Amino acid sequence: MLHIGGVRTALYSYLAAKQTQGEFLLRIEDTDREREVPGAVENILDALTWAGIPPEEGVMLESGVVTEKGAYGPYTQSKRTEIYREHTKTLLESGHAYRCFCTKERLEEMRKEQETRKQAPMYDQRCLGLTPDEVVQKMQGGEPFVVRLNVPRDRAVTFTDRIRGEVSFQGRTIDDQVLLKSDGFPTYHLANVVDDHLMKIDLVLRGEEWLSSTPKHILLYEAFGWTPPEFGHLPLLLNADHSKLSKRQGDVSALSYRDKGYLPEAVLNFLAVLGWNPGTTQDVFSLADLVAQFSLDRVQKAGAVFDLQKLDWLQGQWMRKLPEAVFTQRVLDATAERFPQAHSDGAFGGRALLIRDRITFFHEAPDMLAFFYEEPHPPVELLANAKQKVTAADLPAIVDVLASLLDAIPEKAWNAETLLASAKEQVAKGPWKLGQLLWPLRAALTGREYSPGAVEVAAALGRTVTLARLRNARQALQ
Repeated sequence: MLHIGGVRTALYSYLAAKQTQGEFLLRIEDTDREREVPGAVENILDALTWAGIPPEEGVMLESGVVTEKGAYGPYTQSKRTEIYREHTKTLLESGHAYRCFCTKERLEEMRKEQETRKQAPMYDQRCLGLTPDEVVQKMQGGEPFVVRLNVPRDRAVTFTDRIRGEVSFQGRTIDDQVLLKSDGFPTYHLANVVDDHLMKIDLVLRGEEWLSSTPKHILLYEAFGWTPPEFGHLPLLLNADHSKLSKRQGDVSALSYRDKGYLPEAVLNFLAVLGWNPGTTQDVFSLADLVAQFSLDRVQKAGAVFDLQKLDWLQGQWMRKLPEAVFTQRVLDATAERFPQAHSDGAFGGRALLIRDRITFFHEAPDMLAFFYEEPHPPVELLANAKQKVTAADLPAIVDVLASLLDAIPEKAWNAETLLASAKEQVAKGPWKLGQLLWPLRAALTGREYSPGAVEVAAALGRTVTLARLRNARQALQ
C-alpha cells in the first residue's frame, strides 16, 4: 500500500512534470511477486486521486476501473516480461551480464564468511569464470540460474545528482546485481532502466535509499548504449527521533491520513515542505503555488522530520481557506450523523461558522456544536475559573447579574454586539470584570471548556434558550 513518502515522491514528480509541460504518469512495478498485495494498485490510485495528483497517462482509474492509457504501454511491468528478456539477451551477448547458477545455500555461506571477515556482502563472481561449455552444460542439466550484471571492478562510476551534486562509486564496491531472477521476472534495476528509456523518462526522482543503486543503473545505460536520464535522490522522511519513518513508529499509510480527516490540500502542502525550502517565509502553498515555485535546487540533502504538529497547523489553515458553503456542508454532514435534527436547522450555517476558527477536523464538529442540540449541565468546577478570578462563591451573584442584564435586552435587539455592549456597561458599574461575567455565561450556555465566545453563542442560541440555561445554571448552584 502506498507509503506517505511515496506521495511526496509522486508530488515532486508531478511538479517537475508540470513545470516542463510534461505528463504525470503511473507505472506499476510488480515484478517482485512475493511482495504483491491484492488491492495495492487500487490503493495507489485512490491515494493519488484523493491527493489531487491523479495520473494523466499509464495506469489510471476510469469509472472506478483500473485501466491503462498512453503510447508507451503496457505500463504494468508484469505484462512486459518479454521485453526484459530480450534486453537481457542483449546484455548476455555483449558480455555485460552473465548467468549465475549459485544456490541459495552457497550464497548464504558466502555472505556469512564475508561477515566473519567484516567485508561488505557482495557476490564473489564465481560464475563469471564459467566457460561457455560449462554454462551450456548446466543449462541443459536444468540447473536454475539468475542473470547478473557484470560490474567492471577497475573503474569508478560518476554522475551528477540534481540534489546531491557529483557522486562517485568505485567499481569494487558495486555488487554484481541480479537483473533477471530464476522465475524469469526482472528485478527493479533492469526493469526500470529499460522502461525509463523506452518511455522517454528524462528525470528520475526517488528516495535516497536508491542512491547506491544508481551506479548499477548507469552501467546498464552504458551497456545498452543509451543516454541516462538525470537523477535526483530525495531526503528520507524521519520520525521525531530521526530514525527512518516506518510502520513501527508511526502511521505511514497514505490513505490513513484521509481516513483521519486530513484535507488533501494540507497533506500535499505538508509533504512539499518536507525536504524543500522555498527560500521565503511562506508556509501555506496551494498546488498551483507549488507548480509555480517548486525547485529541485532548493531540495535539501538531510532527512526531514515528519512533524505532526506542523501537519495539524496546516490542516487548520486549509480548513479556514475552504469556501463557506463547502465548510458548512462538511460540518453539517459530520454533525447530522449524531444530531439528525441539524438537517432541519435553518440557522445551521451561522452556527457552523462560529467554530470555523476553532476546528481542525470535521469530526470535531458534533462535540463542538452539541450544545445547540442538547441541554448542557455544567458543573460548578467549569463555571468557576481561577484564571478569570471566578470562585464558586462568586457564581450565584454573577449568574444573577447576567440574568438581569440579558433579560433587559429585547428580542429585536438580541445580537452579539448588543450583548457585548450590555456586558461592558455592567463592568463599568462594578464590581465584576468582563472575563468574570463572560466565562460563566459561556460555560453555562455550552457546558464546554472550549467553545466560541460567550456573546456569539448567546446570539446564536437566541434569547429564550439563553435565559433558560442561565436559570438552570442558577438552580444548580443552590
